[in-house]
Amino acid sequence: MKVRTVQITLPYPPSVNTYWRSIRTGKLAGRVLVSEKGREYQAAVGKAVKRAKLGKPLTTRLAVDVLVYPPDRRARDLDNVLKALLDSCQKAAVFVNDSQIDTLLIERRWPVPDGRVELRISEVVA
Repeated sequence: MKVRTVQITLPYPPSVNTYWRSIRTGKLAGRVLVSEKGREYQAAVGKAVKRAKLGKPLTTRLAVDVLVYPPDRRARDLDNVLKALLDSCQKAAVFVNDSQIDTLLIERRWPVPDGRVELRISEVVA
């Protein structure tokens, strides 16, 4: 059995604090939706995935390594990177659902202009 691994570099995601927005008025009041900033990030991830030609979505159990290169030296919660990143990868059909992830390793690296995230996603063989 061949184990598939995909690698991709993506833009730095918005914080989970800005990825969502709460609707307070109107017929959607009380709902939480992806914000405009979140939708823009999803579109950017979709374009990057399309350019990378990753092939069909991964359908098995997964191990994900995330290298985070922030855009500056400000203090940031590393776990705030994950939600927008993984949801956008799911939407871009890198994998079927982020519930497939059994192992998740995230590591902060040095700042780079505009920031970026490097992903390595591997199928887990049982």
